[in-house]
Amino acid sequence: MNPIKNPFSPGAGSPPPELVGRDPVLEQARILLGRIRGKRSEKSMLLTGLRGVGKTVLLNEIERVARAEDYRIISIEAHEDKALGPLIASHLRTLLFEVDRVAGAGEKVKRGLRVLRSFISGLNITLGDVTMGLDIDPEKGAADSGDIEIDLPNLFVAVGEAAVERGVAVAVLIDEIQYFSHKELGALIMAMHRVQQRQLPILLIGAGLPILPGLAGESKSYAERLFNFPNIGALSEDDSAKALRDPAQVAGVDFDDAALKEIFRLTKGYPYFLQEWGYQAWNLAESSPITLQVVRKATAMVIPRLDQNFFRVRFDRLTPSEKNFLRAMADLGAGAHRTGDIADKLGVKVTSLGPVRAKLIKKGMIYSPAHGDMDFTVPLFSEFMIRAIPEFSPN
Repeated sequence: MNPIKNPFSPGAGSPPPELVGRDPVLEQARILLGRIRGKRSEKSMLLTGLRGVGKTVLLNEIERVARAEDYRIISIEAHEDKALGPLIASHLRTLLFEVDRVAGAGEKVKRGLRVLRSFISGLNITLGDVTMGLDIDPEKGAADSGDIEIDLPNLFVAVGEAAVERGVAVAVLIDEIQYFSHKELGALIMAMHRVQQRQLPILLIGAGLPILPGLAGESKSYAERLFNFPNIGALSEDDSAKALRDPAQVAGVDFDDAALKEIFRLTKGYPYFLQEWGYQAWNLAESSPITLQVVRKATAMVIPRLDQNFFRVRFDRLTPSEKNFLRAMADLGAGAHRTGDIADKLGVKVTSLGPVRAKLIKKGMIYSPAHGDMDFTVPLFSEFMIRAIPEFSPN
């Protein structure tokens, strides 16, 4: 069939042709947007889930809805090697200048710019062009302590007051939020606590790995009272079939039931993998319907593609000891495993695994679904580890 008309789109954050199974989360986001816009309190949202479940896609869809509701948007992707202060300062500068163009009095906006100038100076941020146009005196004593847990809440309040003055609302969207340090995450939580106390029109919607609720709770004990934590998981078998069948039918193509069942068995309902199998099956099929035989041929192409791209990019960041830890996990089979069982597999004491386990959690490779348990953050990664290292040697 014509590959140009292929409706499937595997890729990081690429919107699927059919966003299925996410209506409850999107409705929750719409309620949040509506209540904050209407000057009513509502918990912000931190979406959590494994890699490949479509958290970034959901963030992008929520951003689209927010823009339609006339929100001013700050959209950020966190990085392991990028501090929160420099990352958010440039976005806030752009936001304040954008808000300043809205008709009406502007004293609060001018103060917001002065506080931002103080924030930049206090954290000793080198931002190049970010300070261009901020030829304004800093607001002394406001957000200039150099402590982000003190300064960011003060800055958010100033931005929120500027938004009130201009009659607008602000949505802060942050992807990969788990990469922020303990102190930075605490600063964000404190900032949202402050604006919620004052009923200022700022909301936060973040997305991160399953470790995020724990990180937020460890950072600030009241985080659970500020945020909802929707879990974004794999799709059901019915939703998986819909995600494949509906876009194909729009293009005049169908899937056999057996083909859909096989794709679900292979992908376990994870959206990224559904797109990969759908994409390759479409390209291999000569005509409608796409059959089980076509899916089996597609599998022989998809697995190497995933190994070389989706899995390999994560594998290549690992040290030998980290690879050995993950290979031991894989040898125990799919699902979560006790740290003690991993230690036994490696032939070492549990206490010796602490440093490597901590590094793997920080890199976003594993998480703890329950006390003492470890599981992969990347679906199907255990199968990849066995393919990547066929012979397991503890030493």
